[in-house]
Amino acid sequence: MRVSATLAVIPLSARLAQAALDVDAVTEKYFGNDAPWYKNRIPLFESSDTEITDVYYYRWNLFRTHQRDVGTKYGYITTEFIDNVGWQTQPWASNNCAAIFHLSEGRWCRDPRFKQDHATFMYSADSNPRQYSESLADGVWRNYLVDGDPTLAISLLDDMQRVYNQWVGDHFDEAKGLFWIEPIADATEYTISSIDASGGYDGFFGGQAFRPTINTYQYANARAIAKTAALKGGLDSVVEEYNTRAQNIKDTLQRDLWNSTFEHFIDRYQVDNENVTYWDFIRGRELAGFVPWAHDLLDDDAKFGEAWKHALNSEELGGPFGLRTVEPSYEYYMRVWRYEGTHTECHWNGPSWPYQTTQVLTSLANVLDHYPNTAAHVTVGDYTRLLKQYANQHYNKHYGNILDIEENYDPDTGEPIVGLGRSHHYFHSGYVDLIVTGFVGIRPREDDVLEVNPLADPSSISYFRAERILYHGREVAVQWDATGERYGEAGLRVEVDGQVVASSDKLERLTAEVTRAPVSVARPFDQSVQLQATEPLPIINASVPNYDINRVHDVFDGRIWFWTQDTIANGFDTPEGSTAEEWVSIEFGSAVEAARAEIAFFANEEKGFDVPASYKLQVLSGEWTDVADATYDAPLANGITNAKWTGVSTQSLRILVKPQDGKRVRLVELKAFTE
Repeated sequence: MRVSATLAVIPLSARLAQAALDVDAVTEKYFGNDAPWYKNRIPLFESSDTEITDVYYYRWNLFRTHQRDVGTKYGYITTEFIDNVGWQTQPWASNNCAAIFHLSEGRWCRDPRFKQDHATFMYSADSNPRQYSESLADGVWRNYLVDGDPTLAISLLDDMQRVYNQWVGDHFDEAKGLFWIEPIADATEYTISSIDASGGYDGFFGGQAFRPTINTYQYANARAIAKTAALKGGLDSVVEEYNTRAQNIKDTLQRDLWNSTFEHFIDRYQVDNENVTYWDFIRGRELAGFVPWAHDLLDDDAKFGEAWKHALNSEELGGPFGLRTVEPSYEYYMRVWRYEGTHTECHWNGPSWPYQTTQVLTSLANVLDHYPNTAAHVTVGDYTRLLKQYANQHYNKHYGNILDIEENYDPDTGEPIVGLGRSHHYFHSGYVDLIVTGFVGIRPREDDVLEVNPLADPSSISYFRAERILYHGREVAVQWDATGERYGEAGLRVEVDGQVVASSDKLERLTAEVTRAPVSVARPFDQSVQLQATEPLPIINASVPNYDINRVHDVFDGRIWFWTQDTIANGFDTPEGSTAEEWVSIEFGSAVEAARAEIAFFANEEKGFDVPASYKLQVLSGEWTDVADATYDAPLANGITNAKWTGVSTQSLRILVKPQDGKRVRLVELKAFTE
């Protein structure tokens, strides 16, 4: 291990200064006119593998897509589905299923508002933090490890305990000392336990089991609660209680859910019926058995390391185009019971699932980083290969290999399976966190140390650089260049605030001391949000006869994206073949102060959409009048157009757009702000 004790040990060389990535060029390349949103919000990254790099920036676009502005009460939440689904928490369109990934990705966003707002919302009375199994407390703690600011975690400590004790109250078996759950509530319908509990008849519901997943999550939550209580201070009894709970889960899971025949952590049945027996093991390996490593539950026991052979075996869990959720030897492997129309619905009896792929890659990174006895069967080459395989899944084979991650994939062909409208650009997994903590190797810690241990395979990755990473409030960069040809200097370099603080001629663990710095957060609130089209207030309207209320609602729903697929078109469209001025309006129901707006216009030449020839904003004061002293930016395609005016108190606001000749206007979003 190479260690540098202070930030000023090694001066920053001129060659390394030149290695810095061009934030304007990079963000404009990947995000076009929407680049301003990203410039001060994302870390930059490049590597010698263009697929791994391109998917990194796609995932930030995905992150942006799923930041829903819900207005003055909560600010932003992170969504899983790109638009509404029937099982979301109304009216917010929230879902806690993938919240751990939303928080883990969000902790690397340079703007802390999104993770903070989302965590606060998820623990609020308006959310449903137990709709699915969860590790929310652990997600909040992971954010603290990156930003070094305990404020958020401490503010949510009581809620963390409340939710934890609700799980204990209705999903904990005192006799066995383990949590149990129905697979569908664990986000994994049609798994071995539910299918076999039905006698092979179905598997959507049922199959309650003591699973490695929920027990790992509750272990991680208990540890997070104990650590947060210790941070707050004066809560020794809470610290002791939750550390004890965590240790008991750890000991029991390692003893009772490890199956020596399968060499894996697998479910035991909680249900007892004519098909299955309480406490019996299920009859096969599932990818879910790797989850304990994702949250560092396990001891470093070589016995447990045997499980990793099965993740790499192409006849078992290691499919050629993705990790399998269940092995092909299972009787009901890839069998389908449930459809929506002609489309296969989600089944986790074999399909490759980005959700669990993320968990396995997180687990593998932990094993390679700090489980030396367990790591006998895996290498950094395996990590980079599986990361590359996962990156390749993002290239959608049903849509000309565009970047568009869906719900699940055939592990033997790489083809998307479900393919419904809701499936596009689906945020149910992680990637940015895998790049930063695994490939680049920043290992977040609660002390004042920056630790870097890259898992990029030097035999296949000749260079990478990640920069503009906020860690404990400091600007961090990590660079690898095998030959010096890319950046002018060979080896591994770690920089903090523009100074090289640690270096090596090979990829290895480096550490450096860092002091903490606060990160400011701006919180402007959108005044013009309509959470659902069916709400009585605010009232929305449009000039087009017989307009689709849902498309007008899009303008005020707090969602912004510019994807081109017709099934996820987002916004109000002016009529085809008309250059008449059209408008959409919102009546708030009470007076609102408005002084500026952010407007999003969609443009796509192939589909006939372009920015308007002109636009303006009006308020209603007896009659519609133009906002006073307005300054309008030129309309920007697929980005944010800004307008400002003398602040006014109004109950109604509208935007008017005049299409260009031969073009239509799609108004994606209108946000109004007080200042």
